[in-house]
Amino acid sequence: MLLRIVAAAGLAVDAYVHADLAPGYDVNAASVSQGDLFRLEAALAALAALLVLFLRSRLVQAYALLVAAGGLAAVLVYHYADLGTLGPLPDMYEPYWYTEKVVSAVSQAVATVAAAALLSLPNRHRPQRY
Repeated sequence: MLLRIVAAAGLAVDAYVHADLAPGYDVNAASVSQGDLFRLEAALAALAALLVLFLRSRLVQAYALLVAAGGLAAVLVYHYADLGTLGPLPDMYEPYWYTEKVVSAVSQAVATVAAAALLSLPNRHRPQRY
């Protein structure tokens, strides 16, 4: 249960930070604005937090891992690489760290580790097959 709480907390912090920052990124747009992408991340992370907290399922754990790891990968890639505009995505290169970005990255890393640990644990509700 502790790992589920840790994963849910990390995802909840990620959701809050992205929802809070979204309006400030609406001006950075191609076909889609960076603010909209932040809102999408916030919604996906909030859903993952609720699901991982209340449901015991490998599918839910995998979803939580994908959301957390995907968000962490995005923040790291766009911090270290200037990819420019990619199709409908705006140029999201941001080479500096600020408090909310650090909080988001740390919460995503914590959620990633917790969700990966949840997936690595044996499922106690199913009999082992040998």
